[in-house]
Amino acid sequence: MPATIVQTNTAPFAEVAIDPVTLDIIENALRNARTEMDTTLVRTAMSPGIREQGDAFPLIADHKGRMIVGQFGSYIGPFLEGFAGTVEEGDMIFLSDPYSVQGAISHSNDWLVLLPVFKDGRLIAYTSMFGHQSDIGGKVAGSMPIDAHSIFEEGVRIPPVKIWNRGVYNEDLIKLVMHQTRTPEWCKADLNALVAACRVAARRVVEMCERFGDDEFVSACENLLARNHRAMKSLIENAIGVEPVSFEDYICDDGLGFGPYKIKCTMWREDGRVILDFAGTDPQSSGSINFLLNENMMRMFFGIYMIMVFDPQILFNDGYYDLIDVRIPDGSLLKPKFPAALSGRTHALGRLFDILGGLLGQKTPEFLCAAGFSSSPHLFYSGMDKTGTWFQLFQIGFGGIPGRPFGDGPDGHSLWPNFTNVPNEFLERYFPLRIERYETVADSGGAGFFRGGNGILMTYKFLEDGEIAIHDDRWFVPPWGVNGGAPGARARKVLRRVDGSEAVVGNKQEGIMVKAGDELDFITWGGAGWGDPLTREPALVAKEVLQGLVTTPGAREYGVVLDGAGAVDAGATEALRAELRAARPEVLPTFNHGAPIADLRRDALRDTGLPAPQQPVWAHLALAAG
Repeated sequence: MPATIVQTNTAPFAEVAIDPVTLDIIENALRNARTEMDTTLVRTAMSPGIREQGDAFPLIADHKGRMIVGQFGSYIGPFLEGFAGTVEEGDMIFLSDPYSVQGAISHSNDWLVLLPVFKDGRLIAYTSMFGHQSDIGGKVAGSMPIDAHSIFEEGVRIPPVKIWNRGVYNEDLIKLVMHQTRTPEWCKADLNALVAACRVAARRVVEMCERFGDDEFVSACENLLARNHRAMKSLIENAIGVEPVSFEDYICDDGLGFGPYKIKCTMWREDGRVILDFAGTDPQSSGSINFLLNENMMRMFFGIYMIMVFDPQILFNDGYYDLIDVRIPDGSLLKPKFPAALSGRTHALGRLFDILGGLLGQKTPEFLCAAGFSSSPHLFYSGMDKTGTWFQLFQIGFGGIPGRPFGDGPDGHSLWPNFTNVPNEFLERYFPLRIERYETVADSGGAGFFRGGNGILMTYKFLEDGEIAIHDDRWFVPPWGVNGGAPGARARKVLRRVDGSEAVVGNKQEGIMVKAGDELDFITWGGAGWGDPLTREPALVAKEVLQGLVTTPGAREYGVVLDGAGAVDAGATEALRAELRAARPEVLPTFNHGAPIADLRRDALRDTGLPAPQQPVWAHLALAAG
């Protein structure tokens, strides 16, 4: 049964007219409150994942639970539908179990708090925030086991419970939860930071109501939702066709020796609404790469992509959700059945944005983005140092962002726009390791009129014996180029032992034991290129060779020849470009996926550098024929 909202004042809100200036002030006040939530969090949290990287997502919703400002879309509706309890003044809800909220959060490491905001006895709004916890127990440090076959192996699962109940703090609950984690100091500080961020935003909402009036605040929220609905309706009518278009992409593997896993989506417009149908997506994995995709979350992903491509000035919120129909087959990779493991869901999550690009660009290729927004590389490193003190690192890496209709892809950027890297100085100060190299990988971004962003090479030197785990993708199926652009380079990981031996290791591999002095080259994928590389300005290519972003041989992918001084040889460049044009089709393909899958498999096997009997299980994938 759904939650019961307990209010001492049940008078309905009156609809009032809001002038444009007041609406603009309230909108920007809400934007600022959301920013203040982020600031409060990063200044209060302790774990590097939240404090340094910002792996947390805020939300301010109206009294009906519809997001007005935020990043991940409203999960309040699914929560209220599944919470068989009361929501009262002084309450705060705490949860982490994805299955309890229909995938509104997508793995158990994400701890969510939800604060109903009351004023004068009436529910006026909600504030909420969730953040990734570095460890919640389970079978491995970091609580994201690649080889998990059920969610029970991935650490503590918290159903919706009240951390505050009518103003009374549930200290025993927190003691119980913190007893499950290997990093209780971090987790408790991070949870308190989530709570503090929600309370700050709640105060700002009450202040707005006191300044403008309760009815005025609620009416302003309705106006913002309606404005978003109108804007999205217009975008949909102009950018989405009535004829179905399909696109598919692949998760390389599941870390258990199986893959690739297909994600397919078909899109069309019908009666003014967009249909996103994931029929044809592969069945759920027995491993942890499943993504329990909440339909509202997919609506938000679609809206964010539409807005950022076509009109970035629009404030995205929940106002347009009725314009999007999301259909996901039960038992698929994107709608696994309980108790499927979920901790490695970021690969599918990131791949959805590449798929959206492939769908939306088919009608309007000029707005098409290449692939590269593809995954979320993770490194885990844990053990006991010489003093007997436990250390544990969880770090999110960066890949190349794809070439876009309006410019090159940034080099070494994160999956999420607001994420930042963990400073190397922080890593070296708080963990027993040294960063030997931190640089972009030249030529890893796909060639194009707009170049794909280069991937990153980060070399870790481990100073203590310990255990590492690697979670990454795009090592087998590369990011695809568009409008003549080339694919990006694939990810690769190389472990060099202190004894002088060297081996390529899997991009999804658990339980790798390292010794003090061992080094890991953590190489991420490059974003793919956009447009014909033979039309890129030769002087710009020469400049990027000088900057180390492109090599001299790599410049030839653009048909650019440099002389001994690094300047463009105009005559040789013109001749090479003519030769390259003559050797390729007259009409360049809209999508460039690179080599056939059989060749990709051969290259992946070759990259292990080992004879077949010694190749790791990830190199023997059960690949489809085409």
